[in-house]
Amino acid sequence: MIIDTHVHLYDPMRPQGVPWPDPENKLLYRSTLPVHAKAQGVPEGVTGIVVVEATDWVDDNQWMLDLAEEEPFIVGLVGRLDPCRDDFAHQVQRFVNNPIFQGIRFRGKPYYLESDSSSFMTDMETVMKQDLVLDTMFSEEETENFFAMLDRLPDLRVMIEHIAGVKVDGNMPDSKWIDTMSRAASYPNVYLKVSALMENSTIQPAPADVAFYAPTIDTLRDCFGDDRLVYGSNWPVCERAGTYARCIEIVRSYYDDKDESIRNKFFAENSQALYRWNPR
Repeated sequence: MIIDTHVHLYDPMRPQGVPWPDPENKLLYRSTLPVHAKAQGVPEGVTGIVVVEATDWVDDNQWMLDLAEEEPFIVGLVGRLDPCRDDFAHQVQRFVNNPIFQGIRFRGKPYYLESDSSSFMTDMETVMKQDLVLDTMFSEEETENFFAMLDRLPDLRVMIEHIAGVKVDGNMPDSKWIDTMSRAASYPNVYLKVSALMENSTIQPAPADVAFYAPTIDTLRDCFGDDRLVYGSNWPVCERAGTYARCIEIVRSYYDDKDESIRNKFFAENSQALYRWNPR
């Protein structure tokens, strides 16, 4: 079983269009619906996907849940709900009773820097109390505030996306980044998504040789162990750097000589432990 935990679905052909991607982006501005995701994933052994909502239109969360109702290939949705809004708790309540709605993400603003001057911490407490996952990234400037949130909300389940933004250059990541990841991994409810590997490569198009990525993945395993790393493709954005098949083949090759139990954790079991998706 392989669950791809980072897929973006959208349809610019809808009457209302989409706020993302930009029509000028010739690669991404196209329909990416379940049929297209299956065409990419099924030949590579993918049995289900967690969709990560990419637009900031609140109603697009419902649009995705409606798609999922008809498509069992979708096992989960990480919705897009921005904190620091008066209606944040109401919007969470709107979606939380749907079992496909398993978490939230936010993008575009340094919310962590506002954690003591806005409703951010209250909103994250709402996420925790509703037993949802927070999919997130944080900048170097936001690091201490991110850890302050984890200290204040120890039961909040967190998924750090896209290998925490580290550049992949064939070498070990820098020591400061490793220290930050080790610190993040010290919180038992924090997981890391091995997604955007190719996009973060300093060589483009991204190399196919797994040896180029091995030092980065080795470091992540050293930090998080084999129980809290999760596979994600970041499709269709990964196509900026290479094909979907290459994206999954890199990590498949890396894990090929590992025990089957370790492979199963990385490709499915760890994501199920965090997102609590159910096979459909």
